[in-house]
Amino acid sequence: MASRLNPYLHFRGNAREALEFYRDVLGGDLQLMTFAEVGSADATFADQIMHGQLETPSGYTLMASDTPPDMSHNPGDNFTISLSGGNDDGDELRGYFERLSEGGAVYTPLEKQVWGDEFGALTDRFGIAWLVNIGDPRSS
Repeated sequence: MASRLNPYLHFRGNAREALEFYRDVLGGDLQLMTFAEVGSADATFADQIMHGQLETPSGYTLMASDTPPDMSHNPGDNFTISLSGGNDDGDELRGYFERLSEGGAVYTPLEKQVWGDEFGALTDRFGIAWLVNIGDPRSS
């Protein structure tokens, strides 16, 4: 699997509705995972989307999630850039994470997560938010 770059949108409780709308417009396969599915015990947002991904027939990828209530959500700047790939891309993606974090702020270190992938999040020195995910083929 080649690594890829795509937008990652953030919503306040309506990510499912938005992703289903985008699927209806663009077509494709939509995969959704709720906060409850990754072990969240907070019932107030358990059914909201922790991660959604739309793969379209035209080759577009759109990712999105709901922002938990305790996190800031500002429409207009509610997106990040996602870099993702498989284990074969791991060294390349780790290098990107390291370089992007120079002069920026890491808010989730790049490490193994509950869903099985290696994941990290940061804001670069220009204020752009980035997500890096290295897929574990055993979690697919």
